[in-house]
Amino acid sequence: MSYFNHETAIIDEGCEIGQGTKIWHFSHIMSNCILGENCNIGQNVVVSPEVVLGKNVKVQNNVSIYSGVVCEDDVFLGPSMVFTNVINPRSAVNRRGEYSKTIVKRGASIGANATIVCGHDIGEFAFIGAGAVVTKTVLPYALVVGNPSKQIGWMSEYGHRLNFDNSGIAVCEESKEKYKIENNIVSKIIESE
Repeated sequence: MSYFNHETAIIDEGCEIGQGTKIWHFSHIMSNCILGENCNIGQNVVVSPEVVLGKNVKVQNNVSIYSGVVCEDDVFLGPSMVFTNVINPRSAVNRRGEYSKTIVKRGASIGANATIVCGHDIGEFAFIGAGAVVTKTVLPYALVVGNPSKQIGWMSEYGHRLNFDNSGIAVCEESKEKYKIENNIVSKIIESE
């Protein structure tokens, strides 16, 4: 076995689990999930059937990832954050065939106790603040907070606030990488060597 699972973890049949992945106490990986290499699945996590996690996805304690969710590489899911999978749930109405898809793009971070209402994708390197309730699609590099969430700025790939100058250029304080903003779209400037 090329991955680690704690003795209390339950892994159903039909799962693909990548090399170096760790699955901790009391977590349940349900049938037909795909977990990439070097993921870390914290304590008391439920990964529902057919969920897809890319490489190096970090899932903190007490997270439920419901069917219809896809997390690309390097996604961070904070403690007790929540995905939904049905827009109008009712106990007496079976809506299993109506699960909405939610894609969390590469490098995005979702803070502790945030809620992602299904059908709203999270852009690359977006940063969802703790406790935010996301009710619409989030742009790449966007920083969103609150309930309902509102965008209040932009974040670098290293997780620092970007402050754009009058020419539309910002520099990450940690990596020194440069970003530009045009028509409310942020992109990293690739320096030629």
